[in-house]
Amino acid sequence: MLTLYVKTGCPFCARVLDKAGQLDLDLELKNIADEATANELVQKGGQLTVPYLVDSDKSIAMYESDDIIDYLEENYGH
Repeated sequence: MLTLYVKTGCPFCARVLDKAGQLDLDLELKNIADEATANELVQKGGQLTVPYLVDSDKSIAMYESDDIIDYLEENYGH
């Protein structure tokens, strides 16, 4: 399962979402505007920074939109 932590209006999040759409990926989105979600993100990744991708199937988690886009292309590209 792919989970992406995002923030409304974040251009870096939008880039990742665009790539996920191009690859026809189903992402669970979690918006850090919700305080509980923000706290969850800090617990998982140590920072209140988005985008943050969690690939629970492969035990991978990462920040940085460019790294996330590269990861999605390499692992889920057609």
